[in-house]
Amino acid sequence: MNCPICSAPTAPSHRPFCSKRCADQDLLKWLNGSYAIPSNDPEDIEKAIEEPIGAEATSDSSAPIRH
Repeated sequence: MNCPICSAPTAPSHRPFCSKRCADQDLLKWLNGSYAIPSNDPEDIEKAIEEPIGAEATSDSSAPIRH
């Protein structure tokens, strides 16, 4: 099996990747949305337009407000 990021042979300690670096690159792709599947569904587009940026983050009323 080869690493899905760089195609080098995998290391047992980082499988399915060859190194921690490639594993971290894969995680970064998940976190920044690179693995997202684009949708052409009109309902998805309307929902994205209606939701303000950051709406998925909930506010914690117990957290101090910093100015």
